[in-house]
Amino acid sequence: MTAAARVAVIGAGWAGLAAAIEAARRGARVTLFEMAAQAGGRARDVVSRGDVLDNGQHICIGAYSETLRLLKDLGVAEGAAFLRRPLTLVDADGHGLRLRRGPALPAFAWAALRRTGWRWRDRLALLRLAARWRRGGFRCAPECTVADLAAGLPDGVRADFLEPLCVAALNTPAAKASGTVFLRVLRDALTGGPGSADLLLPRRSLGQLLPEPALAWLHQAGAAVHLGTRVNGIERQGKRWVVEQAPFDRVIVAASASESARLLAPHAAQWAARAATLDYEPIVTVYAGSTGCRLPEPLLALRAGPQAPAQFVFDRGQLGGPAGLLAFVVSGARQWVDAGAAATEQATLAQAKDQLQPHLRAPLQIVRTLIEKRATFACTPLLDRPPMAVAAGLFACGDYVDGPYPATLEGAVRSGLAASRAALT
Repeated sequence: MTAAARVAVIGAGWAGLAAAIEAARRGARVTLFEMAAQAGGRARDVVSRGDVLDNGQHICIGAYSETLRLLKDLGVAEGAAFLRRPLTLVDADGHGLRLRRGPALPAFAWAALRRTGWRWRDRLALLRLAARWRRGGFRCAPECTVADLAAGLPDGVRADFLEPLCVAALNTPAAKASGTVFLRVLRDALTGGPGSADLLLPRRSLGQLLPEPALAWLHQAGAAVHLGTRVNGIERQGKRWVVEQAPFDRVIVAASASESARLLAPHAAQWAARAATLDYEPIVTVYAGSTGCRLPEPLLALRAGPQAPAQFVFDRGQLGGPAGLLAFVVSGARQWVDAGAAATEQATLAQAKDQLQPHLRAPLQIVRTLIEKRATFACTPLLDRPPMAVAAGLFACGDYVDGPYPATLEGAVRSGLAASRAALT
């Protein structure tokens, strides 16, 4: 492709923004379309009663190399954007894993041996299993679930560590989550060098983290950005594609799977059918405030169960938000979506009272509950994800497109970068 190549990117979520930036870097004339009034997709700002909230709680880890590189290139300083700390998954009583700084594998072994609340045989069982995964190259049979990988682990280790880690990484319950993808995430976190397993908790709203700097960069690079514009269709005219009556040499569709299926069905029916048949897992975020509340950690693990929805709670006051604002995260939340927002809120308040009581200086009051019914695709074994290449000059990207990662920010960014590189090679 020449420097004059015209590229349309449809969708301004994290994948679409990454694709647009990469295409502009490669000399293309980029036009970005987004049906919503703001960029960011499923990782964006929501304004509620004057407060800026995130539509869900997203975190990065040190192994998210492409996301961190993109943010650095946009001038987003890591220290200002994130609170970086060694992986810490503890409850309100301090029980859990605390990795120390340095190479992740020895730090994980050290943390497992020192983990309070487990018997010695529990700790050793986890270490033996982790060693077996490493010897096997962090690979398993394609049909294995995470529950299959955990066979033989003591019940407490599964409930306290493996199942919460699985639902945090894949947003899919361990009983049906892909063991292959789970091990890929663990491999990158534990073998990616010092800091690869670190948690990076956003200090800024999700809109300030990537979408706003990305749009500013694109405007400066001369890209055309059309927010609040839904693309009605894509047409083929000779060797070019036409989007909103304008001709393009390449088109990258970075919309949701369902919207991408609508746009691409006339040109690739089989691709659209694969995208349309993906199953999804919801995430519910319950924001609640307690005056004067400050948790022992900015992120705490919670004991989830049939009447306890949330697996994690974020102290937004320690992460650049209002003091006393807590964000309770319910992943794999089908049961609670079916129960309704009011039932989920009441169960979350009861769970918080039970597990966080010493830290609640005043009763919790619901601020807002956000429900993403299609937060992520269900990351199950042998999942048939649609490919990046759709037709000549036509590409797709997004966290659901075929790739090694689950539906994460890193998966979206990597997909967007790869689509632009393929389109302009």
